[in-house]
Amino acid sequence: MFWRYGLFFSILSGGIWGIFWQIFFTVIGILTLGIPLSLEISQIMIIGPLAGILYIISQKFLSIKFHISAIIIITFLIFISHLGNPYQVEDENRLIIFMLILLTSFFIWVSLNHSLYNLSPGKLSKYDIESFFIKFLWGLGLIILILITLIPFYIMIMTSLKNQQSLILNPLDLSVNLNTDFKTLFNSYIELFTNFNFHLFLINSFIVSCTTVIITLFFSIPGAYALARLRIPNKKIFSGTVILIYLIPSIVLIIPLYAIFSYIGLRNSLFGLILVYPATTIPVALYMLRGYFSALSSEIDDAALMDGLSRIQIILKIAIPLSKPAIVSVGLYVFMIAWNEFLIAFMFLDDPSIFTLSRGIMSLNSSEIPQQHLMAGAVIATIPVMIIFIYLEKFLISGLSAGGVKG
Repeated sequence: MFWRYGLFFSILSGGIWGIFWQIFFTVIGILTLGIPLSLEISQIMIIGPLAGILYIISQKFLSIKFHISAIIIITFLIFISHLGNPYQVEDENRLIIFMLILLTSFFIWVSLNHSLYNLSPGKLSKYDIESFFIKFLWGLGLIILILITLIPFYIMIMTSLKNQQSLILNPLDLSVNLNTDFKTLFNSYIELFTNFNFHLFLINSFIVSCTTVIITLFFSIPGAYALARLRIPNKKIFSGTVILIYLIPSIVLIIPLYAIFSYIGLRNSLFGLILVYPATTIPVALYMLRGYFSALSSEIDDAALMDGLSRIQIILKIAIPLSKPAIVSVGLYVFMIAWNEFLIAFMFLDDPSIFTLSRGIMSLNSSEIPQQHLMAGAVIATIPVMIIFIYLEKFLISGLSAGGVKG
């Protein structure tokens, strides 16, 4: 069967990678230049498989010079296929289009190198076929996941740097003129803080989120340790059902909570959010930390008890230091839940001076406020979480308890 040969997989891989990167960089060109560009799918369906055949046949001769030569050949073929493009391109944009074609060729060749490396053009074994599909699907899935994450963020940032006139004239043009002065370029961000008091939203969200993390960890750490270490009646049943509280949709609880908090006067206040948020995050934090505490060696606790330490001292001096990665992970997870929560904040808060970020951004979503201000608010809401995650990433490792007890 022909499909058992490496040559078939080189044609398949080249065709798929060619179409994928052609579509991707054509979309990038449309968003960057703001002009319609043709996809040229029929041409790339020929060029891609040819590149795949070229790679798999010439693997024995691959070198830096050959890689460069192959990319130049693919670039030339794609460039030739674009000569019949019916859309007129201004002279200043021709260099950008050429760079997009060059990037398309480069990524096609890199993708082929990942998928077809050490694959012979002849008949393949079952292991070789499985290895090809694993590498191909893993690479394609990873790239798609990255693009799904980055493209909306790119559009969000570019839109926040535009002015209202340019967005109305050409919504597809997401390029930015870097020659403009700082005040004009970041005008949307400046107006958010000067005209819409966006700094209050940041402060309120920071207070609510940090307080939620502190309260959640204060109750979940000893609770998780008790479930993992102490003998409690029906402990397994309780451990399995505690997560059910987290599975209850917030929309089911919002109406009774709204009625109760309105009655006791806590509805339009940050204190009300600080009471509600930990109630939704403690169960999942308890469930996550219990699993980590259970993995710690019980011999450490036995040795500490023999040395005269109490359970509280064991938690503070032994369990917490050894469980720092898990505690940081849970704390970051809880912080993100509180930082991004919208439904409860939308129902509870009416006073703009105590809006959280999600509630404040929602208030910007109106016909009276330009779209770029809304996108600027979304960018500002995303950046703190990214900074905190990057800073705490070094703590998100496991195995700090390894070697704690000599076996």
